[in-house]
Amino acid sequence: MVLSYFTKKMKYKNKKYIPLDNFINEALYKSKFGFYMKKNPIGKNGDFITAPNISILFSEMIAIWIVSFWEKLNYPKNINIIELGGGNGEMIYRMGLSFKNFPSFRKACNLFIYEKSPLLKKIQMKRLKEFNIKWINNLDYKLKGPKIFLANEFFDSLPIKQFLKKNDIWFERYVDISTKDKFKFKEIKSNIEKLEKKIGVKISKNQKFIEYSPLCFKYLKKISKQILNEKGGLLIIDYGYLNDKMINTLQSVKNHKKSNVLSNFGNSDITYNLNFKLIEKLIHSLRLQKQGITTQRNFLIKLGIMKRAEIISKNLPFSKKTDIYFRLKRLIDINDMGELFKVMLITNKKTKFQIGF
Repeated sequence: MVLSYFTKKMKYKNKKYIPLDNFINEALYKSKFGFYMKKNPIGKNGDFITAPNISILFSEMIAIWIVSFWEKLNYPKNINIIELGGGNGEMIYRMGLSFKNFPSFRKACNLFIYEKSPLLKKIQMKRLKEFNIKWINNLDYKLKGPKIFLANEFFDSLPIKQFLKKNDIWFERYVDISTKDKFKFKEIKSNIEKLEKKIGVKISKNQKFIEYSPLCFKYLKKISKQILNEKGGLLIIDYGYLNDKMINTLQSVKNHKKSNVLSNFGNSDITYNLNFKLIEKLIHSLRLQKQGITTQRNFLIKLGIMKRAEIISKNLPFSKKTDIYFRLKRLIDINDMGELFKVMLITNKKTKFQIGF
């Protein structure tokens, strides 16, 4: 069934190999068959869990950070919050509740979600019906006032290309779709200079391996147009690393366990870890700047998550207090999400805001 999926599609007929990013895109986002298009993957009964679903404290801290940013921007009458990939709606739901404590901000705030999955969009609409939220289909949407884009585990879900260097020759990783029993990787000679000329960034410099998402760069370009000459920014919270050298981080997850990337087509998540050094190079080429980069642990602690946990657990019974701190530990522990996740704020070169960093 899976193999015939490719042979039946016109653009793949008579093809033996397809680029890795095309394979991932089909596996995750194609209508009816794609992983994100046919199921809710988030939660205990799903395939993975995200920070907003671990603890409400996470979303509360992001809400506080946004209000602080708004204050730093001198209280604009309109501030637009755009969440990229709303998941099951949990983060923006908790943020909306927190914003009720800041009436002036709430009056100025406009909430938007950019979501590709019709199924998740439906779940979000049901969850968020008490809030005035608009769903947008593209990032060219024109809005009055500053814009803050939120990307919590968004970029790691985008299809990637992989390149590897052998004997000073670059090869691109493809997937062999011609085999009857299972998919296999195939390496095909590539003109890396052509790619670099296209994106305007020398991504191969001092590298032997490259992971690069064309769609990530496309989104960054669209967002850059929205914030280049306006106040606001892009907050990225995601799996990632800070090394100059890129490594192979491609992985698949099914039922909270690692899975074979080429198996379970359409039935498992495929993801990778962001190289934030590469993100820096890309945003620099777009005339944007990094305000700061840190670990999720440092970011949340600086925003006061420990104090908030102390306040809400003060008069609770021991069992509930234990649950709060167990969830908090998952968010900030150095052996858990605390160090694995990085946080980066991207703005134009005129904006200055470093709370949390």
